[in-house]
Amino acid sequence: MRLLLLLPCLLLAAAPAVAQTTTAAPAAAETEAVKATVNRFFEGLRQGDSAVVRSTLAPTVVLRTISTRGGSVQIMSETPQELLKAVGTPHKEVWDERITFERVLIDAQLASVWTPYQFYAGATFSHCGYNSFQLVKLPQGWRIAYVIDTRRKDGCK
Repeated sequence: MRLLLLLPCLLLAAAPAVAQTTTAAPAAAETEAVKATVNRFFEGLRQGDSAVVRSTLAPTVVLRTISTRGGSVQIMSETPQELLKAVGTPHKEVWDERITFERVLIDAQLASVWTPYQFYAGATFSHCGYNSFQLVKLPQGWRIAYVIDTRRKDGCK
C-alpha cells in the first residue's frame, strides 16, 4: 500500500525536472540562433559581403552610434543603404570587429544582445566599445531590427 502511495509522489516530484529539461533545450536553441545571426552579420563585414550583412537585417533596421565629440555626446544615424554600400565597397583592410557575447536575453520574438567589441582594420586596432542589438524573430528567422553602439579609443580591454 505504501508503495502505491509512493509511486505517484515520485512521478510528481520528477515532473518539474522533465519540464525544465524540455523548456531549456528550446531556449538554448533560440539563444544559439540569435548568436548565429549576429555572427553572420560580422562574417559579412569581414568578407566585405553586403549580401550576407543584408540577410541578417530586418526590413526596417535602425542603426545608431553614440560618440563624444568636442565634449558633447552625439547620437549618429546610418541608413541600411549606407552601411551596405560601405561594406560592399572594396577596401584595402579587412574590417574585423571582434565581439564576445556578454548577454543574450530572449522573450518570445524579441532578443536583446550585449557585445563588447574591438574593431581592427586589418591588423591595426581602431577602436572599441559595446554593441546593443535588438533582434526580432520573423518568419525567415532572427533578424537585426536595431543596433546602437559606443566607440572609443581609450579604456579598451
